[in-house]
Amino acid sequence: MNLLKSLWILILVSLLLTNCKNKESNELAILDTANIYIKGTMDAELTSPPFVPAPVGNRTAKKLLVNMEILEKEGTMTDGVQYVYWTFGGSVPGSFIRTRVGDLVEFTLSNHPDNKLPHNIDLHAVTGSGGGATSSFVAPGHNKTFSFKTLNPGLYVYHCATAPVGMHIANGMYGLILVEPEGGLPKVDKEYYIMQGDFYTKGENGEKGLQPFDMTKAIKEDADYVVFNGKVGALTGDNAITANVGETVRLFVGNGGPNLTSSFHVIGEIFDKVNIEGGDMINTNVQTTSIPSGGAAIVEFKVEVPGTFILVDHAIFRAFNKGALGMLKVIGKENKNIYSGVKQEGIYHPEGGTIQTMPVDKKVEVAALVQEKPLAQKIADGKQVYMTTCFACHQEKGQGIPNAFPPLYKSDYLNADVKRAIGIVLNGKTGEITVNGNKYNSVMTKQTLTDVEVADVMTYVYNSWGNNKTNVSVNTVKEVKNSH
Repeated sequence: MNLLKSLWILILVSLLLTNCKNKESNELAILDTANIYIKGTMDAELTSPPFVPAPVGNRTAKKLLVNMEILEKEGTMTDGVQYVYWTFGGSVPGSFIRTRVGDLVEFTLSNHPDNKLPHNIDLHAVTGSGGGATSSFVAPGHNKTFSFKTLNPGLYVYHCATAPVGMHIANGMYGLILVEPEGGLPKVDKEYYIMQGDFYTKGENGEKGLQPFDMTKAIKEDADYVVFNGKVGALTGDNAITANVGETVRLFVGNGGPNLTSSFHVIGEIFDKVNIEGGDMINTNVQTTSIPSGGAAIVEFKVEVPGTFILVDHAIFRAFNKGALGMLKVIGKENKNIYSGVKQEGIYHPEGGTIQTMPVDKKVEVAALVQEKPLAQKIADGKQVYMTTCFACHQEKGQGIPNAFPPLYKSDYLNADVKRAIGIVLNGKTGEITVNGNKYNSVMTKQTLTDVEVADVMTYVYNSWGNNKTNVSVNTVKEVKNSH
């Protein structure tokens, strides 16, 4: 009996040791991605933001041909502000590259003959000298080809690494390369490509004209613009990304820098899943995720209710004052069990029914009449004020944000009473209003503007988007100010 028992113990131990060895062998086989078999050749699909190539699915590892062109080109930073971007593939961020683990990537980098400078590329997905930078330094009118094996799944940044490296990155030379695991990522309904960058210009934020790069500001990390996908408004209005209620959304989010860490957040949503720093580790139920300069994250969530969801860097002045703001527009049937909207509105008096204020010794300002600018100049100056002060809430074409901020486009509320509108800019506004048949109950904060700036911006608004073309004078602004 004891002999039989001993034999069973030996058999069990032997099985356990065999299983452990097999498990160890399988793990080593999985980890040895350098020796994954390559079958066939294919051209890589490259896409401009916010779009991404088709998922790799369960395709075999292949020799993947990537052809990318560097272009130095003038583009729009914000309305009236131009900037010369240095780009991979003609866009900022550069073309999205989608691979799978074990691919052999043959990368050809071409520098357009009209460009002025040499460039190269450092891909964080590369295991090799300089991430490919030492093999890809290329002068205008030339190209370089090198190859690398994708060993590690994840979402990786690529960027130019030609000296001065910071300048090349600051001018827009960055993008993302995705290395999917074997078998591909889990299926979702929508995927988008978003990348944050900070820009440094000789002129201040909103200063018009072609603005050159400012190295001194960049060294001090004093950014004039912090934006998604290369410009203010790249993901707002008609450029917003979209989804339908009930769909799952995956965002590939990168941060080109060159300096600032991103605190990425979607107002009104919670990330069901975040691949932290673009790697294997997954966090769940995340409100805001930190993305370092030169890093990335994959965020996923299901959209349960309709609305316009605002994408921001939650270092919030960057969003509302420097441009790090985008939109996800979700359409579909409302679900009152999840979000009811306003159910009731009342007046809250914490110390009884009497509203009490401190007495004010009001001094009415008596000012001399101000010499008015020509109308065209007021409109031009007012547009600059609008883009730096009002754009985030009311948007580039005055369309506002549904259910949040009312439109200025053909606004019946605005056109009905010019002095009332001036008073709102000067003093702010709370409480429900109806604009073009829709109710809004948001807060308009008091704006810190000079009388001239108020006159300019109101004149611009009234002379835009089908409004009544009122020319608001500085003296009218003063009159409204003194009446309150």
